Amino acid sequence: MKIVVDKKIPYISETIEKIADEVVYVHGKDIDKATVRDADALIIRTRTRCDKELLEGSKVKFIGTATIGFDHIDTKYCNETGITWRNCPGCNAGAVEQYLHAILLLLQKEKGIDLSKSCLGIVGVGHVGSHILSMAGRLGMRILLNDPPREDRGENGFVSLNTIAEKCDIITFHTPLIREGLYKTEHLADKKFFNNLKKSPVIINTSRGEVIDTEAILEAINDKKISDAVIDVWENEPNINLELLEKVFIGTPHIAGYSADGKINATRMTLESLCSFFNINTKIEISLPPDPNAPYSADENTRILQQYNPHNDYNALLQNPEKFESMRGNYNLRRE
Repeated sequence: MKIVVDKKIPYISETIEKIADEVVYVHGKDIDKATVRDADALIIRTRTRCDKELLEGSKVKFIGTATIGFDHIDTKYCNETGITWRNCPGCNAGAVEQYLHAILLLLQKEKGIDLSKSCLGIVGVGHVGSHILSMAGRLGMRILLNDPPREDRGENGFVSLNTIAEKCDIITFHTPLIREGLYKTEHLADKKFFNNLKKSPVIINTSRGEVIDTEAILEAINDKKISDAVIDVWENEPNINLELLEKVFIGTPHIAGYSADGKINATRMTLESLCSFFNINTKIEISLPPDPNAPYSADENTRILQQYNPHNDYNALLQNPEKFESMRGNYNLRRE
């Protein structure tokens, strides 16, 4: 069995080389038709577009993406041609929770926002959104939830996006990127959304860059329709909008979910899916690295910023925005 692997997927080599006869490591953006022609499986991240152009005429039977999102996989083509694909739902939910927790504490500390008197709107309440719900509850925030697919399945406790726009002091997006259909999320936050805002909220996006219309959020910042923005995911990555980078409270290079814990979860889940598909009986064991900065304060909120302060990533990106991709690929060890 031959497997092509994105060389930036961590903690994978030792295990996968015991499973496959041949493993080829390639930068995700460089995985092309020639690379995959005689491969049985691909292990990728978001930088590899898996579609007819890449896969037609290949031997590929299985694609595992070590990510929550799967909009980089043409699932319709894969389903029609018998290629099985698997993603890793919830793999980095704890890491994104850590990121959001730090952001909320910084907003309180540096922007004077009283979290206990603030209303948080969570748009998309899946694995990640549910973690944010629990964390924000511990901070004493009032919380409104928006998730049309869950609401349409008959679940209770959700409000409309208009209600979120009208009543929330902070709005955070945790939806997948869906480009068409009833639950379309591409440019969910568009000019109309920003015009409906009533409280000049803080906008946070750690989902997909295309969920927010870049020109619309820039206009909203300039017109004071929002008080601040925190952006981890960007349209046109890695060629991000530098004007937006300069104007946000914090901007980071798509690393909110990049804790070592989240990366190991993704690698383990992908390998388990691979073994399940090929009927390989092996136990996937990957050890977590020690936290180089421990010990920390016993107080949870103090500990969060000791463990991870997003300002460090923002400062690095501001100084060298052209290194967006290398910052992702060579991200420092961060434990939850």
